[in-house]
Amino acid sequence: MNHIGLPTPDAAVLAGAVLVALALDIAFGEPPARWHPVVAMGRYLSAVGRRVSRAAGAVPRPGAEFVRGALGWCVGAALVVALAWAAGWVLQGLHPLAQVLLLGALLKPMLSWRMLRDEVRAVEAALAESLAAGRQRVGWLVSRDVAALSETQVREAAVSTLAENLNDSVVAPLFWFAVAGLPGAALYRFANTADAMWGYKGERGGRDWTWAGKWAARLDDALSWVPARLTALLIALPSWGRGWVAVVANAGRTPSPNGGWPMGALAVGLGIRLGKPGVYELNADGRPPVAGDTALALRRSGQVVGTLALLAAAVMLGGLT
Repeated sequence: MNHIGLPTPDAAVLAGAVLVALALDIAFGEPPARWHPVVAMGRYLSAVGRRVSRAAGAVPRPGAEFVRGALGWCVGAALVVALAWAAGWVLQGLHPLAQVLLLGALLKPMLSWRMLRDEVRAVEAALAESLAAGRQRVGWLVSRDVAALSETQVREAAVSTLAENLNDSVVAPLFWFAVAGLPGAALYRFANTADAMWGYKGERGGRDWTWAGKWAARLDDALSWVPARLTALLIALPSWGRGWVAVVANAGRTPSPNGGWPMGALAVGLGIRLGKPGVYELNADGRPPVAGDTALALRRSGQVVGTLALLAAAVMLGGLT
């Protein structure tokens, strides 16, 4: 029971649900778009975004745009949390095994390891065909202009995306699930989706997000703060934390207060350089990444996912004994 008297899943049920969610993700990947809650979040954010932001070139109204963006975010977040809480409440009266299975199925759409892994692999496979194919494929992962990227820069973009999204798509949702159950994971996924769609400085898609997206960007930063550092620590674990000082030194070199942690940890751990032209350079003394480094980065990231699964299994078994 929690402090207001509502029943909540015990640690063994939560841990079991994590294992089910990870197993479903690895086995089946993403659910169909029509059933995917993150797609529904995106539809809400797209519809509301047109109302809270201003058309590019229109007269700025910073205060009004910020308030509208914050209110639109809060209404959406409240809906997401309420639905997740209601779903969890319905499961409370079921047998613990049924809770594990159903809660895991509900948690699965909040995380995405298999799709991330497959997309990064696809970039390397495309580069093996041609630089043009690699540029086109990495364009699915990043919002920057990819037309002039070199082979090394395409690979850096893919590996950087892998590191950053290892936090956003795996570690952070599971962290907030451990903290606040399904509502916590759903809230984080909404916040991260809102940041991806609204959290821009300037124009995107014919709308100006400088003020309308500021609340979404700051809330995502806040919710990702602890998980990003935890992700960096998990990436560093296989080398027993060697180079942690370098990880910390590199973490502050990106505009994001969080993205530099997992990206820096992966760059230092693999001895490679990761950068975005004109924006940041991590582990500047490292060598440029080559084809084999993508596989190494995926292996290291897979070890992080495996570590989370082992931790969940240990918690579940501990709760059953």
